[in-house]
Amino acid sequence: MPGAPLDIALSDWVALRARTHPSHIALECSGERWDYATLEMRVASAAGALRAEGVEAGEPVAVLANNGLPIARFAHAVPRAGGLFMPLNARLSADEITWQLQDSRTRLLVHDASLAALAHEAADAAGVRLVAIEDARWDAGTPVAAPEAVEADRAHSVIYTSGTTGRPKGAVLTHGNFHWSAVASAANLGVEADDRWLACMPLFHVGGLSILLRSAIYGTTAVIHERFEEMRVDHALREGRVTLLSVVATMLQRVFAVSPEPFPVTLRGVLLGGGPAPRPLLEEAARRGMPVLQTYGLTETCSQVATLGHADALRKLGSAGLPLLASTVRIEVDGREAEAGEVGEIVVAGPTVCAGYLHRPEATADAIRHGWLHTGDLGWRDSEGYLYVADRRDDLIVSGGENVYPAEVESALLGYPGIEECAVVGLPDDRWGARVVAVVVPHAGVEAPSRAALEAHLRSRLAGYKLPREIIVESEPLPRTASGKLQRHLVRARLRGMQD
Repeated sequence: MPGAPLDIALSDWVALRARTHPSHIALECSGERWDYATLEMRVASAAGALRAEGVEAGEPVAVLANNGLPIARFAHAVPRAGGLFMPLNARLSADEITWQLQDSRTRLLVHDASLAALAHEAADAAGVRLVAIEDARWDAGTPVAAPEAVEADRAHSVIYTSGTTGRPKGAVLTHGNFHWSAVASAANLGVEADDRWLACMPLFHVGGLSILLRSAIYGTTAVIHERFEEMRVDHALREGRVTLLSVVATMLQRVFAVSPEPFPVTLRGVLLGGGPAPRPLLEEAARRGMPVLQTYGLTETCSQVATLGHADALRKLGSAGLPLLASTVRIEVDGREAEAGEVGEIVVAGPTVCAGYLHRPEATADAIRHGWLHTGDLGWRDSEGYLYVADRRDDLIVSGGENVYPAEVESALLGYPGIEECAVVGLPDDRWGARVVAVVVPHAGVEAPSRAALEAHLRSRLAGYKLPREIIVESEPLPRTASGKLQRHLVRARLRGMQD
């Protein structure tokens, strides 16, 4: 059966690396460094303190913290104690966090000092215990030694989906999910002893968390930035010996604005997620010697599913690439596998597919059928098997009986000089059923393009029915999830509210 768990046992990643090369730097943040021996000591003591707090096997432990060494410690310590590591999105409101605490049946919330007010408000409303991540008890716990073996199907983390539509669900990711995701990434990128993977994405998101766990699995170094700052990222790439980086297109654009100089050859891979990258961005990356690899992944698949190699970046513009080693991908239309070029739902199988949704058996059964995860994303594969992601099914615009995929129109708009970001949505229309509306945000200091110039640009690239009936120019950034994905439903709701 596709995606069936493999009956294997794994090692505790931190304990293994503490034995094999204890002095190698595991984590680095703001000038502080922990080698693997130090990380093992801190993980073991925190796990002991968690057990003293009454954490039971399989119980979620919520962690509300910004990027830093403490949240990285708990990403390993909570599973060592037998619990489920549950990082919370620090950008959510107290009400949203309260709902997740209640939905997960969490009893303990660990928080950092910078988020104390938010944590207290949510914990009080949810009725959960609260402990600061800086509390001295975490260094005073009776150390918990790593088990001799960890079952691959044992749950490691629960990460709530970004909730682009409706209430988010807690995807349960196992040790095996993270292990096979790391194996697949290694087969794609390779692993070098001096690798330093920069994590400037939020560690409460699966993309950021995967960097931490992959680095521990490989025995390499994770370099953590508290937040994304283009000046710091540029410096880290040029002076900090960073070899790997994960970002989204808007972040990379901001890094490019820091300096026109090429990047050093020590930077051997930049994983670019969050949707197709515009050609000008990829051409600029090529000019600067930056090897960009576009990716497609989900929380439910432990991050990456497919990756487009650097050599194909322009040849297969807009593609997410080929499935990674651990993933099987197909396109389904009405229960059958689609032909090449035919748009349908993207479904994924393999050992990186999550175990299901926490306390949601019906949602799990609906999403994972016979081992296949039904992603809700639309896409197609070309004759060479390369995957193209069209859109979320809920974002599809049907105008005059024709399907319009917002991502395709957005990609064309981003090819116009001076456009930093854009969103394309469908609004109700009495004649067409829905009309295509675009919101564009120019680069700071750049004069807004005229509608006529944008239309001329688009007409040479898109069919007439795909052209926006309205183009709205704005100066404020568009709403995005913590992982950088555009939230079209918020743009759509705001525009509809303006018309009511």
